[in-house]
Amino acid sequence: MAIITLTTDLGDKDIYQAALKGSILKLLPTVNIVDITNSVAAYNIQQAAFILKNSYYYFPEDTVHLIGIDTVYNEETRYLAIRYKNHYFVGADNGIFSLMFDTEPEEIFELNIMQDLKFLHFPLADIFVKAACHLANNGKLSEIGLRVDEIEKKMNLQPVIEKNLIKGAVIYIDSFQNVITNITKDFFTSVQQGRRFLLSFKRNETINHLSWHYNEVPEGEKLCLFGISDHLEIAINKGNASGLLGLNLGDTVVIDFQDQ
Repeated sequence: MAIITLTTDLGDKDIYQAALKGSILKLLPTVNIVDITNSVAAYNIQQAAFILKNSYYYFPEDTVHLIGIDTVYNEETRYLAIRYKNHYFVGADNGIFSLMFDTEPEEIFELNIMQDLKFLHFPLADIFVKAACHLANNGKLSEIGLRVDEIEKKMNLQPVIEKNLIKGAVIYIDSFQNVITNITKDFFTSVQQGRRFLLSFKRNETINHLSWHYNEVPEGEKLCLFGISDHLEIAINKGNASGLLGLNLGDTVVIDFQDQ
């Protein structure tokens, strides 16, 4: 069965999500619609990129991922359909694709599907839906757009190395209030090289041990681990790490590696 996933900032209190799903089912009644999330903060492409980047590959190949972030009609914004690692992505060319993809996409097409004036203010339920359903129904990219070579570029905030230090930043706070940094497992391991470390952050808090799971420490105790996204997380077992530790998006974390 064909699959279309949704990653949007539409929420669940208004008509927009229903209009989007209804539009999909009108065109392709047999499709399987899967919500990745409709609760991205309004216009927050960084948050959406993190979520989709770390979830799309759990789906079967040829899944179509419809991205509804900052999609309000704008004459200067292109709408793209992209093939990347045997998945399809449909969304606005507002920088989100460059935040998601680690390598160049296999194919990039600018959509040239005719807009229904009724949906002029809501292209997500018209242009994006037509493209997503076309691809989910085994249609070709070349039939709905013109090939282009580049996508809008935005840069993720990267950790930096200073002597024996890694300086990173908080890039995401999940629903459990776990604090996720921009320090990946591969990056950490390449710098650590087996050495002991001291992770420090706000309020002179420190952690010097990597945990394998959240319950490795007593309830209420802080820990750090590499979670499902392979990014370093700061958490409290059964607790609210962001609130209790005062950590917010953009805050700095420092890892000091100590020679044996």
